[in-house]
Amino acid sequence: MHWDLGPQGLGLLAAIALGFGVVAAAAVGQGVRLRVRAMVVTALSCVVVGLLVSEVLFGLPTAEQLQSNVDGLSRDEVLLFDVLTSAMVVLVLHSGARRTKHERARRERRMREVRGVRR
Repeated sequence: MHWDLGPQGLGLLAAIALGFGVVAAAAVGQGVRLRVRAMVVTALSCVVVGLLVSEVLFGLPTAEQLQSNVDGLSRDEVLLFDVLTSAMVVLVLHSGARRTKHERARRERRMREVRGVRR
């Protein structure tokens, strides 16, 4: 496999991934830890998906066949797949945070019940 992604394309991919990470952090929830986790997971996922999309799925067409090719990076395709990736990460982290919140409330109720029985 021939990787033709240059430094400008890689820099653009990193900027796109960081942008989606910031948007995911703003969309996911209230806690700082959850926001940082969402930003990191989304940014890393977008870089990996962007590399796969640009170099594996759309790596064969020439520059003339791809209109928005920036130094080997298929920009439109990467943006499309990164939007989908970011949405999936936000949904998974948001549902996990909500489930954890409900489990924590259930655990606290049980502890209050146990303490009430012991008294």
